[in-house]
Amino acid sequence: MSDNRQALPGSKSAVNSSISPFKNTTFRYLFAAQVTSLIGSGFTQVALALLAFELMGVQAAAVLGIVWSVRVLAFVIFAPIFGGLAHKLPRKQWLIALDVGRAILVFGLFWVQELWLLYLNIFLINVLSSGFTPVLQAVLPDLLPEEKTYTRALAYSRLAYEVERVLSPALAGLALLFLSFNALFVMNAFCFLVSAYLIYRARVPAMVIGERLGGIWHNIAFGIKAYLLTPRLRGLLALYLVVSATGAIVIVNTVAYVQGELGLTEQATVWAMAVSGLGAILAARTTPYLLENYFSDRRLVLLAGFMMLFCLLPMILAKPGIQLLSAMWGGIGFAASVVMTTSGRLVTRSCRKADRSAFFSANFALSHLMWLICYPLAGWLGVIDTASAAAGLGFLGFGALVLAFYLWPANDRERLKHQHDEMDHQHPHYHDEHHQHDHEGWEGEEPHIHPHHHDAMEHRHRFVIDEHHARWPRNTD
Repeated sequence: MSDNRQALPGSKSAVNSSISPFKNTTFRYLFAAQVTSLIGSGFTQVALALLAFELMGVQAAAVLGIVWSVRVLAFVIFAPIFGGLAHKLPRKQWLIALDVGRAILVFGLFWVQELWLLYLNIFLINVLSSGFTPVLQAVLPDLLPEEKTYTRALAYSRLAYEVERVLSPALAGLALLFLSFNALFVMNAFCFLVSAYLIYRARVPAMVIGERLGGIWHNIAFGIKAYLLTPRLRGLLALYLVVSATGAIVIVNTVAYVQGELGLTEQATVWAMAVSGLGAILAARTTPYLLENYFSDRRLVLLAGFMMLFCLLPMILAKPGIQLLSAMWGGIGFAASVVMTTSGRLVTRSCRKADRSAFFSANFALSHLMWLICYPLAGWLGVIDTASAAAGLGFLGFGALVLAFYLWPANDRERLKHQHDEMDHQHPHYHDEHHQHDHEGWEGEEPHIHPHHHDAMEHRHRFVIDEHHARWPRNTD
């Protein structure tokens, strides 16, 4: 078995020799389902901001702070659980059930007039959503076993998220010219049903057997532990805090600032949020080029972290008008998308093929934990005014950026020298650099399970945390 070296988006090998994932019919269906559900979720994001303003007026920021905190709390709690269960589920039926369940719940938002019911509905919707992304991510490596094609699929999925940030508010803005904002909840429900139908049409492959044994807790704990033991991913997590600190201002405080402090219309709120998405789309298209020609991953994302904080300064120092505000939000959207686009490369680089679902589930949960910190802060500080929220979260983001510099070594090598102790154990395994032993003929095809011995050894190869590498080596020479 190979050491799972990746052809990353933006590399010449990925551009020149990889096969487009869109040649795979099942991927086309799954990608279309992802885009459809994302557009529907974007409708709800806009509608929630307007519903909060209707219920609480200029205090809408406090309501939205709780709403988005409830959302990410569901992600943080349930994403690792679903990630641990993914290999045990009938994935096609599970994805369809999640979409239908979300359609029913989001349709119920049409009649919500009480805050407690709003919070409950949002929590339940996102419990189901937290199972959708990890399970879908577990499907893609099996569907696209050629590593270069799979990596390109990750890049397209990131682009879909960024396009949604522009397309959904833009479509919502057009719909608001003719309909009330409550109709956006109905449109979201319809999108989820369309997504369920597209998944029904897809041929979802069976699960690939990995090298890990153990129950649900072992699988959940492995992803989180391995993620936090990887230096570059610890640095990435600190940068997620910068993304969340600046992004929370955009999501939570825009409606109160534009409609409350500037006295503008609902459409102005929608278009200001759409500009942030436009910057993100631009970043998704240009990030591979920047990585290939000008920057290392580390240098580019750290520069993006600085850019996000710089774009927040006018809100702290003055009271920007709608034009400057839109430029600021566009800059934050661009820089945040640089981090998010590059994150897929970093997570893929930091794990074995069989462990991708665990790592991506950990990435999903831990990145949303950063939003769980920042959403309520944006809401509570926003009750004072938007400038206070920007100052408080800007200070938090600056500390996180300094921490990212410290946690992520400048000399970030992939091939590391390390030692293995002598041991005997059994687990599903392939015959890679750690498994070179004799067989008697009964063991079966790889991966297979049988007792086997490992001699003590020292060697160098592409290093990731897995069943045979439980800690990061101190001496990385």
